[in-house]
Amino acid sequence: MSRIAAATRAFIASEAAGGVVLMAASALALVVANSPLAGGYAHLLHMGLGPLSLHGWINDALMAVFFLLVGLEIKAEVVEGQLSSWSQRTLPVIAAASGMAVPAIVYLAVAGGGFARGWAIPAATDIAFAMGLMALLGRHAPASLKLLLTTIAVVDDMGAVAIIALAYTAKLDLLALAGAGVVLAAMLACNRMRVTWLWPYLALAVLLWLCVFASGVHATIAGVAAALAIPRAAGLKLEHALNPWVAFAIVPLFGLANAGVALPGWQALLAPLPLAVALGLFLGKQVGVFGSIWLAVKAGIAPRPHARWGQIYGMALLAGIGFTMSLFIGGLAFPPGPLTDQVKIGVLAGSVLSALLGYFVLRSTSTATTSTANPPSESSAPTQPVDVQP
Repeated sequence: MSRIAAATRAFIASEAAGGVVLMAASALALVVANSPLAGGYAHLLHMGLGPLSLHGWINDALMAVFFLLVGLEIKAEVVEGQLSSWSQRTLPVIAAASGMAVPAIVYLAVAGGGFARGWAIPAATDIAFAMGLMALLGRHAPASLKLLLTTIAVVDDMGAVAIIALAYTAKLDLLALAGAGVVLAAMLACNRMRVTWLWPYLALAVLLWLCVFASGVHATIAGVAAALAIPRAAGLKLEHALNPWVAFAIVPLFGLANAGVALPGWQALLAPLPLAVALGLFLGKQVGVFGSIWLAVKAGIAPRPHARWGQIYGMALLAGIGFTMSLFIGGLAFPPGPLTDQVKIGVLAGSVLSALLGYFVLRSTSTATTSTANPPSESSAPTQPVDVQP
């Protein structure tokens, strides 16, 4: 038993653990959706629990906690991490911006005007999946690329939060929105008064979520807003406390609730909507991320990461794994039904293709140890690795 417990603790502590659990939950959703249990699965998700269905509680309430963690991680990177200075943020910002714009362009070119509302679906990167695969690659994935991919994903998350707030907000309730502003101001006032006890912020964060939910802005934005108001020291404790819950409960539950799609629908992959999503993730991401890094390095705007170009290309492919955030944005862009099923097919296809090819490219272009990799050009500077949780 002690060996089993030790192995379990080691797995939970590993970088790959969150991604592996998310993969397992998503695979389970696919299996259930294509089994005799499919009807019960759908009924359970749409079962009413107070003001929301179970699916609604997962997507609107639990995912607000996910976005709270995202906000804390973004704040940490901006204040003292890899986005704390312009020299550090140049390449990730360029790569992330291009990695959001090009997939959107590919999507719009393929989908046409009828599905234009879904332009942001292929714009984001799933950090849990991508870093899980990076961890499974071990020494075949240089630390500099793990750091770069993480930073790109953080900037991606910032863009996704802005997109959700601006592009997918329906009719606004100005009174509720004003109430949210008052609550957020109270949180900021607590911060200014150097209140370090976490509980007042958490209580106000719940009230903030209720106000944002009632306002018409998607309720998950409350999580990011709350994170920005929490003091850094208290936020660090909260971040460490939330990490296992988000990695092993909230995100897998989201995958379980949103990844289920009937496999007979896969024949619809060549329809405009799923094809646009899949190509946006698989083609648009790699072109946007790798192309912008190559141009930035060649133009002398930023140093090349301490890795081979083939490895950088493999990392760019992994950026096309858009699973969690893409499914989330797809659920905001289109109403439940055939269109969201098509979005799921496109997200799964594009993410799986990106994951498989990215894994293969990194395995085939990497040496046994990163120390024997080709040295970077004179304009390159090694990037110091940090311990990053997916």
